[in-house]
Amino acid sequence: MWTQRLMWIAWPAFLAACILEMLVFAMVDPQDLHWFGQPLTLSRQGVYTLAFFAFWIITMVASALTTLLSMSRFELNRCPVPPEARPDDCHKASSCP
Repeated sequence: MWTQRLMWIAWPAFLAACILEMLVFAMVDPQDLHWFGQPLTLSRQGVYTLAFFAFWIITMVASALTTLLSMSRFELNRCPVPPEARPDDCHKASSCP
């Protein structure tokens, strides 16, 4: 189940990062970028790589939030401990199957 959710997060984020990379660097030359007033000392490929991973991380966070918000109440409140192994004072004892 978690592997499937991870793919729901990672794959759309990867595609969005690819599109963002193309759009941003179609208009921006990496050699013209400055960081705190200083020109970047990275090569073009270095800037492309770092920007791609930054875009991917940002879009993965957005996809993860979307996945989290799409979960039902049952999924969020589900008790991971089997009923017979739960302590007597477990407040989820009666709400979990």
